[in-house]
Amino acid sequence: MSHLFTSESVFRGHPDKICDQISDAILDTMLADDPMCRSGCETFVTTGLVLISGEITTSTYVDVADIARNVIKDIGYTEPEFGFEYRTCGVLVAIDKQSPDIAQGVDTGGAGDQGLMVGYACNQTEELMPLPIQLSHKLSMSAEEARTSGTLPYLRPDGKCQITVEYDAKQPKRIETVVFSTQHNEEVEHEDLQRDCIEKIIKPALDGYVDDQTIYHVNPTGRFVIGGPVADAGMTGRKIIVDSYGGYIAVGGGAFSGKEPMKVDRSAAYMARYIAKNIVAAELADECEVQLAYAIGVAEPVSIFVDTHGTGKVADVSLTEIIRDTFPLTPNGITEHLDLRRPIYRKTACYGHFGREDPDFTWEKRDMVEKLQSAAGDSSGQTISVPQTSVA
Repeated sequence: MSHLFTSESVFRGHPDKICDQISDAILDTMLADDPMCRSGCETFVTTGLVLISGEITTSTYVDVADIARNVIKDIGYTEPEFGFEYRTCGVLVAIDKQSPDIAQGVDTGGAGDQGLMVGYACNQTEELMPLPIQLSHKLSMSAEEARTSGTLPYLRPDGKCQITVEYDAKQPKRIETVVFSTQHNEEVEHEDLQRDCIEKIIKPALDGYVDDQTIYHVNPTGRFVIGGPVADAGMTGRKIIVDSYGGYIAVGGGAFSGKEPMKVDRSAAYMARYIAKNIVAAELADECEVQLAYAIGVAEPVSIFVDTHGTGKVADVSLTEIIRDTFPLTPNGITEHLDLRRPIYRKTACYGHFGREDPDFTWEKRDMVEKLQSAAGDSSGQTISVPQTSVA
C-alpha cells in the first residue's frame, strides 16, 4: 500500500541550530582540558542578543562569550545588514554550578537525569537510517556548500528543507515533494532563486529519487530576506526530531546539545542507536527500535525495550536479553565503550546526530555484529552467518 512520509532538516544558520552549536562548542572547550566536567549548557538567541545559561561544573577556564562569537562568525553572520552579527551582538552569561543534589547521584556513577532514550536503525539506506531524514540532511549540507563555496553567493545562513517520500509498503520509491526555504539577499529575483536552487542544489543532491512528477516548493512565500535570530528566537534543544530520526519513530524525552555523557539524554540515545544499528547490520532484523530508560542517580537502566516491527529473525524478547548481556548500559559503561569524554560534539549539532560515517561518531560503528550474531545463534540454537560487509 502506497503512503507518504515527510522529514525535515534545518541549515546551520537556523536560530535553534545556532544555539545547539554554541552550547556544544562550549562543551568541547571544557572537555579538551577537563574530561570530567559536568555540563547542561543552554543558549538562547534573538535580535542582537545571545544568552547563555545552565549548570556547569568544571576545573578549566572557558571564555564563553568569545566561543559564542566565534561560532556565530563561523556560521556566517558576519555583516551588520543581516541584523545579527558576531561582533555587535550582546552576549549575556548566567551560568551556575551543577546542583549538589544531582551531583551526589552522578558522583557514584548514576545517571545525570531520569528519562527515556530511543535509538533506531533500518535498511532503507546505506547508513541504516530512514530515507526522508537522511535526504533532508543531505539537502541541507548541499545548500550550505552552495552558499559557502560561492556557487550561489546571494544565499544567507538561515533556512530549512523537508522531503516527502512515497513508500510502497515499507520500501521507499521516490520523492513526492521537496520544500526548500533559504534566506537570500535583496537583489535576487524569486524566479532566479527558484531555478538556481532546483538545478544547482536540489536535483544534484537528490539525484535518483526525484523525477518528472516531483513537486518543488522553493521559498513558497516569495521572499526570505529577514532571517536568523532577527526573524525567530532560537533555543538549544528545540530540534530533537531533526537531530534524531525525522519523526519516523518515537523520540526520547530530552535534547542532546550542551550535555556531557553522564547526561543520559545524550549518551544513552547514542548507545540506543549503536545497539539498533548493529542489530540491523548483523541482519537480525530489517529495522530495530530500542528504548532505554533511567532513574536519576541510578546506574543501570530501569527498562530495555526492543521492537523490530515484525522483521526480526529472533524474538524481540530474546534480543532484549542479548542486549543486556552484550552492551554496557550504565552511564560510565556507555561513556567508556563509546569514548565520549572527547571534544567531538560541535559537529553533531547540525545535520543530525545519526547516520553520519564520521570516525568520531563511535555510536555509528558496526563493530558488535559478530558478537550479536554469536549471541543470537546461541539463543536460537542455530548458526547465523555473519554478512561479510557488515563489520566496519
